[in-house]
Amino acid sequence: MEQLYLMLKYLFLGIFQGVTEPIPISSSGHIVLAQYLLGLEIEGLSFEILVNTASLIAVLVIYREDIVRLIVNGLRFLQTKDSELKADFKFIIYLIVATIPAGVIGVLFGDVIENQLKDLKVLGFALIATGIALWMIRNLRGRKNDAALSMKDALIIGFAQAVALIPGISRSGATIVAAMLRGTQQETALRFSFLLYIPVSVGVTLLGINDIIHDPQFSQLMFPYALAFLGSLIASYFSLKWFMGIMARGNLKYFAVYCFIVGTLVILFL
Repeated sequence: MEQLYLMLKYLFLGIFQGVTEPIPISSSGHIVLAQYLLGLEIEGLSFEILVNTASLIAVLVIYREDIVRLIVNGLRFLQTKDSELKADFKFIIYLIVATIPAGVIGVLFGDVIENQLKDLKVLGFALIATGIALWMIRNLRGRKNDAALSMKDALIIGFAQAVALIPGISRSGATIVAAMLRGTQQETALRFSFLLYIPVSVGVTLLGINDIIHDPQFSQLMFPYALAFLGSLIASYFSLKWFMGIMARGNLKYFAVYCFIVGTLVILFL
């Protein structure tokens, strides 16, 4: 019975992380909240790394055509300097530049963020801040497409992603808000946000391999971890597909209201 409970716990958290990862409500904040409300405690980083990797695979599958196009056209531009391929090459450069702020801040202040900013009150205020940001862009309809992005856009979006290291600040929400405030189209903001997720997530996965190898509980928790991974993979895929439809219809205000409600409840009652 205890083993069954353990399997269900990890499966639930994996699905929960997968559902909340793509949508702009902060998956990291909701995992902290879920563990608190359900009295669950996940020790070590193996769980976080595995479900993060599962979400990464879902993003890679959904954006596989964009990824292949960017790689092929980027390499061809280096060889031919064909002006028609330059936009895709620049897009890759902007993704690399936008990755830097979160990478640097994560390395320098990761421990502080991990240890000092997981307080539930901080989480509540961060969720409200996410809601305010989403509300600000609820009616925006930008005109910039992929080819119109600039280095300044990339830096601003990159710093927005760095702010999302705080639990309760949504990574997808922060980057999409920053992109749309810079006048990008919804589709471009969404694409840039999730392609930007790839290098960050790959970095987390590679840096976390050592933690998984030296996890003393890994052999005992192999099957619960596998269930969490599978649950996160499937949930991330369908959640991102759903969110893409919502972005196309411009219904971000509902996520803003949700963040207001949850953030306020956390501050008042937890």
